[in-house]
Amino acid sequence: MLLHKKEILNLLAEEPEALHFASLLRAFGGRHIKNELKQIVDDLVRSGEILRLRGNRYTLPGADNSGTVQGSISIHRDGYGFVKPESGGEDIFIPGKNINNALHGDKVSVRAEKSRSQRGKLEGRVVAVLERANSRIVGRLQQSRRGATVVPEELRIGTFFTVPANAVNGAVDGQQVVIEVTAWPVGGRPPEGKVVEILGWPDDPDVEVQTVIRKFDLPHTFEPETLAEAQAIPSQVGKNDLKDRVDLRKLPTVTIDGETAKDFDDAVSIRQEGHNFRLWVSIADVSHYIEPGSMLDREAYLRGTSVYFPDRCIPMLPERLSNGICSLNPHLDRLTMTAEMLFDQQGRMLESSFYSSVIKSDARLTYTKVKQVIIDGDEKVLEEDRGLAPMLLQMKELALILQTMRRQRGSIDFDLPEPEIILGLTGQTEAIIKSERNLAHQLIEEFMLAANEAVARFVSGQEMAFIYRVHEPPDPTKLTAFRDFILPFGFTLEMQGDRVEPSAMQRLISDAEGKPEERLVNYGLLRCMKQARYAAENLKHFGLASSCYTHFTSPIRRYPDLIVHRLLRLALERKAGTLGKKGQRELDRIGSTLSEAAEHTSTRERVAMEAERDIVELKKLQFMQGRIGQEFDGFIAGVAGFGCFVELSEVFVEGLVHISTLADDLYNFDEQNHALIGRRSGRTLRIGDPVRVRVVAVNPQARRIEFVLESHSTVRRDVAAAQPAAPEEYPRIPIRGKRPVPKGAGNGNRRR
Repeated sequence: MLLHKKEILNLLAEEPEALHFASLLRAFGGRHIKNELKQIVDDLVRSGEILRLRGNRYTLPGADNSGTVQGSISIHRDGYGFVKPESGGEDIFIPGKNINNALHGDKVSVRAEKSRSQRGKLEGRVVAVLERANSRIVGRLQQSRRGATVVPEELRIGTFFTVPANAVNGAVDGQQVVIEVTAWPVGGRPPEGKVVEILGWPDDPDVEVQTVIRKFDLPHTFEPETLAEAQAIPSQVGKNDLKDRVDLRKLPTVTIDGETAKDFDDAVSIRQEGHNFRLWVSIADVSHYIEPGSMLDREAYLRGTSVYFPDRCIPMLPERLSNGICSLNPHLDRLTMTAEMLFDQQGRMLESSFYSSVIKSDARLTYTKVKQVIIDGDEKVLEEDRGLAPMLLQMKELALILQTMRRQRGSIDFDLPEPEIILGLTGQTEAIIKSERNLAHQLIEEFMLAANEAVARFVSGQEMAFIYRVHEPPDPTKLTAFRDFILPFGFTLEMQGDRVEPSAMQRLISDAEGKPEERLVNYGLLRCMKQARYAAENLKHFGLASSCYTHFTSPIRRYPDLIVHRLLRLALERKAGTLGKKGQRELDRIGSTLSEAAEHTSTRERVAMEAERDIVELKKLQFMQGRIGQEFDGFIAGVAGFGCFVELSEVFVEGLVHISTLADDLYNFDEQNHALIGRRSGRTLRIGDPVRVRVVAVNPQARRIEFVLESHSTVRRDVAAAQPAAPEEYPRIPIRGKRPVPKGAGNGNRRR
């Protein structure tokens, strides 16, 4: 009898319970086919099409009787992983020995149980891989006498791919390539692939960027149909476009952005009315040009957000739109959606209105120019625009009022430094400096936050479907651990049971300001926070202490903002009683997809952030490769059982001083106090201590810079360092490339 695997799969699909092997044997003819049946069943188990349960029973993945849960696996570079169940609930820890051929990102089926060693937390074993995350892998080709292999750029994949001689396709040793997977790992056999694209040599700046693009599977070219739609859009505002729009072209209006920005999606204007301030925030009306369901719309949704690298942008919209007709370029008519708001001297919003408008920006100002006016008092920099300086000073006054009001209600301000990558003409990294952030940046942030909140309150007040920007309260377990963590440093975090108010966190940040532990407190608190995301229900925004918040101010580069613009227009029609059947159908259509859109755009945002962080990490490594042997001043930014992490003062770079290189003494890691303490000298290595280090190695593939300690000056020896032992748990300093920040993102956490 010749068995087919389809017959076995059909039988298991019909049975409500898992079947023992003996039952399968009886169903297909008895003992004379035992060997044939066993071979087919084993193949099905290896391929993940069926599951083998205890007692030699078999079932389909995901069946109720399997005792398993499904979810995507996230694998740490050290080999262990976590699975987030699709059905919700606690993440499941997967020891390295139980990953069973799964690769990072795969959808897997896991059997979980409470762990005795992990204090009752869930621990599991991968029983089947249901869906592979990536069919293409980017990595470096390595040739040896045994043949060719590709080491993935994504370290969390954790295995190499063999490439048969006839599948190398012209690639040579050391080049960055893209392979298509032809065989997945089975048992102890590594996966295989064939080279489908040769990117080039890894030290080429453009190859670095292309590697990151492939690694994160970023859509980076537009479909011809999309470009054709963009080309068909007029490059100038026509008379018909002005119908039913409020004409603000005579209102003094400016854009304020970074020096390198090209897509200007927000413009501001202000007028003092007695003791009150009337503020206009006008945002590019992208929804006027992007029809729902068009190729432009579908591709913008697919991307979700623009991605910013140090030397380029991967835009959400074609440049003809993002840098052209949608960009609020100076001295040109541009279509906008305006939020007009009136504030009193305490920062209370007395009234607000929203409408379609047309503006003509009077000037494209930079943060540097605005700073020279509102901080340095140098009005000569605006000689060409003499009437703008008084307006900027009024903006400064209102921004400070709004900032004070936000802090009083408990909004959390993480004033954390970010790097600016300085590139040479060839694209090589020449310097990594801390980017400046001053009142000019804060001014725009305050105005964008106010507009975002005003729009959210208005639309939600119409009792219609909406997409919110939400930020849920911190994890209570992490908060409690952090409260105990900072106690030896003399800091306290006020909590009510397992809850904390945003104002309590802001007080702690203020208490630490200017002290050696300031970074420790800021980054420790940041690690307790959950990630802001988009949602179709209003879960409030903890970090901003806002009961209702959204993203409205960056529709050129964020798809959720485009959704908000469409909903705002429908809300205005609904309020005016002009919605009509067509408008109601559009509202119903958007409402039916909001949950899916919120989840998708949140995911795309996280991918963009990871890609941006990854390219800056590569630039950092590239920069330090030419500085091996040099000495730098810095400070201890983190402590772990295997050593301490040092951030350099002259360049925004972090590296590891391994405990084995501390030659003056034998150091023990005090797990209770989270400190490295010398056995003989009692010398303590703690966060914030000034140090001088020498660069001894740079490992681009491992993403690691290694230092040795040359000198160490202890600021305070009476308090042990407080740092978690695991490398993923210490308050690491996130290093990201400088990018045009979406307005209204918030202070310190730019994607709020």
